[in-house]
Amino acid sequence: MEWTAINELLDPALLIVIAANWVLGYIVKRTPRVPDWSIIYIVTVFSIAFTVATLGVSALSLLQGFLAGAVAVYGNQFAKQAVKAAGGDGNDI
Repeated sequence: MEWTAINELLDPALLIVIAANWVLGYIVKRTPRVPDWSIIYIVTVFSIAFTVATLGVSALSLLQGFLAGAVAVYGNQFAKQAVKAAGGDGNDI
């Protein structure tokens, strides 16, 4: 699958959902009693709920919510690994 196909599936209005997912992930990561493994689930549920609230209930909005959550998590990991490769520890992202 090409990235252009994924680009076509993501509504441009969902960039705010991706940004909100980054902020939520950062806040949850800093919360002491939340295990790291649960962050992806929290971000995904939030992303789907935010997308459905924004675009309405449909199969496409559920898919777009899932993709927005996945793009946010992927983007975070991409940035973290880039910082690590540059000599940082990558934990501040």
